[in-house]
Amino acid sequence: MKLLDIKSPQDIKGLSIDELKEIAKEMRQAILDRSSAIGGHVGPNLGDVEAIIALHYVFDAPRDKIVLDVSHQDFAHKMLTGRAEGFLNPADYKSVGEYTDPKESPKYDLFYAGHTSPSISLSFGLAKARQLKHQHHNIVAFIGDGSLSGGVAFEGLDAAAKLGENFIVIVNDNQMAIAENHGGLYDNLAHLRETNGTAEDNFFKDLGFDYIYVRDGNDLQALVDAFKSVKDSTKPVVVHINTEKGLGYKPAEEFKETFHFRKPFQESTGALKTASNQADYASITRDFLLEKIKEIPDLLIISSATPLDFDFDAKVRQEAGVHYVDVGIAEQTGVSTMAGAARGGAKVVYPVVATFLQRAYDQLVEDWAMDKSPAVMPVWAAGVRAMTDLTHLGFWDIPMITSIPEIVYLAPTNVEEYLAMMNWALAQNRHKVAIRVPSYSVEHASGEVDKDYSDLNTFKVMKKGKKVAIIAVGDYFAKAEAVCKLLKEKGIKATLINPRFISGVDKALIKSLEKDHKLVVTLEDGSIEGGFGGRVAQEVGKTSMRCLTLGLKKAFVDQFNPDELEKKYGLQPQQIARLIKKTLKSI
Repeated sequence: MKLLDIKSPQDIKGLSIDELKEIAKEMRQAILDRSSAIGGHVGPNLGDVEAIIALHYVFDAPRDKIVLDVSHQDFAHKMLTGRAEGFLNPADYKSVGEYTDPKESPKYDLFYAGHTSPSISLSFGLAKARQLKHQHHNIVAFIGDGSLSGGVAFEGLDAAAKLGENFIVIVNDNQMAIAENHGGLYDNLAHLRETNGTAEDNFFKDLGFDYIYVRDGNDLQALVDAFKSVKDSTKPVVVHINTEKGLGYKPAEEFKETFHFRKPFQESTGALKTASNQADYASITRDFLLEKIKEIPDLLIISSATPLDFDFDAKVRQEAGVHYVDVGIAEQTGVSTMAGAARGGAKVVYPVVATFLQRAYDQLVEDWAMDKSPAVMPVWAAGVRAMTDLTHLGFWDIPMITSIPEIVYLAPTNVEEYLAMMNWALAQNRHKVAIRVPSYSVEHASGEVDKDYSDLNTFKVMKKGKKVAIIAVGDYFAKAEAVCKLLKEKGIKATLINPRFISGVDKALIKSLEKDHKLVVTLEDGSIEGGFGGRVAQEVGKTSMRCLTLGLKKAFVDQFNPDELEKKYGLQPQQIARLIKKTLKSI
């Protein structure tokens, strides 16, 4: 049987172990072909091929419920559940997403799973529903070791341990999160590996689980035997499997962190297909922080398992030494550690990805905003051009952060302004500062940028005009410049404003515009509901002027083309210019 012939897990039930091994080879090649062509999570998916095959060989999905976490490791699962074409046919590569998706497969993908750690808690909920309905199928949570660092994973284990009936947790232990693992839990996992699962100190047993260890988690026969032994179990059990991230592809085996996720690459060498010599915000931030370590003895840099977002590779992390700490995939702990270290007198920088920051809203409110200790939180991958998967959208950072008092949220429009804001935020001792790192605007400033942002919520007029004022946030400032150029061609000289602050409004400036303006237009690379523009519109509403708030709709979108989405939302410069002209005529 060929991989393309598999339409459901039932198709592999009668195969021999040797035949399953051939399927595994095909899968690995398909993963490499697809990932090298369009990018993707290479290492995690290569490492768990045998485990996923054995999972579907032994268990009976969709009757048995299987929940994958974080679904960085779901490619083999998708191939076995009718979606092999999306890995074998280049024309269909983008028909299949990176993560489990109920819209793709309602029977086999029970949940969206783009963020880490919830699989055990989700599965516990399924188990309670099964209990109430007097059903008797298996429930299996498949979770990576890196995901265990998330608090919700422990909470799920803690709750499920006392279930008293069938509940199976498969821990895929490849000794890596995105980067290396951090935390005391991983010492116990290492001890279990070293003792072939026989150590008396056993995290899972201590919680109340039965426990099985599989030394070679890439051995199909061993996996099948282990899974058969726990199928239809009558109490909670953990199957701990030792796998190798990136197995079968030498560059991914040697450079596990780099190949966790890889942009399109040359399969023969692993080299990126399109390399740029242009400095980006990752390397700019890395160099900035390394210099600050030399200047500030008590500087602390925190990461929640995403150090490569600011170019802190293993060598740089070693160079930073005690000035750097990785709290694992645990953004709640990241924010609380930031607040605690700041209260202790350290200077703190916590770079965090916008979509992951959602997991720590309570800590932003209670631990950081309510405290008086300043710290700096650069927010990455915000906006329409950062990440395009449904579970990784960076559209809601502005509504989320600016809904909280006491946090100053800044939006630089170019490299120099970004560095000036970072310098000011670190040097001052009054404010808690978040900085929305541009996703793509690496253009340099045309002139001097301000160095001091102590006068909060003061917008900066970059070009003075009449009739219409355009206030554009961060990355969208370049778009506003293009709109001004188009308007000028039609005889309209617009005022162009860089707000710099997105957590407040320059009320005096808005009021002053009323003298010679009819229209105020806001542009933001984020959700307009609860966003920056709405705040501006409240002030404009107190004047005789009209206000247009332009940005992204409050809607879930998946695997979108940024240009097409902006066109749909009327955010291309030509569309904005036409809307402005039409609105001015109607006033």
